[in-house]
Amino acid sequence: MTADASPRRVLVLNGPNLRRLGVREPDVYGSATFEDLAALCRDTARRLDLHAEVRQTDDEAELVRWVHEAADERLPVVLNPAAFTHYSYALRDALAQRTAPLVEVHISNPAAREEFRHTSVVAGVATGTIAGFGLTSYVLALQAIAEQLAENAG
Repeated sequence: MTADASPRRVLVLNGPNLRRLGVREPDVYGSATFEDLAALCRDTARRLDLHAEVRQTDDEAELVRWVHEAADERLPVVLNPAAFTHYSYALRDALAQRTAPLVEVHISNPAAREEFRHTSVVAGVATGTIAGFGLTSYVLALQAIAEQLAENAG
């Protein structure tokens, strides 16, 4: 990074129930809180010369607005759509308008869980998907975003 350049902004967007990390099904999602996740993402991003804005909503419309913001501002996105993964065509259509790398991320491995979780309606419009590594999934997703940005700059 040059002296006058600022880190590239990346949105880390999280869907429903993720603010409940630490108390929601710790056998599936672990004991770390959402605040722990947000700190991990910000620290990881900083090391990668990125600036992570970590957001969470239980509201599908708000998540779609954030995706529109990312598309309009050409911002890369790390997205854990949570339950919206499996049925939100509104989210999928918003994501199809992306103008920068998009990594779908999941703490657990949806393919190893209930059958209704096996289908992602958003995966087809993502750059890639990382799942099943706990909070490390976010670290890997941010690393992938940094690599994509470096490739696109070169």
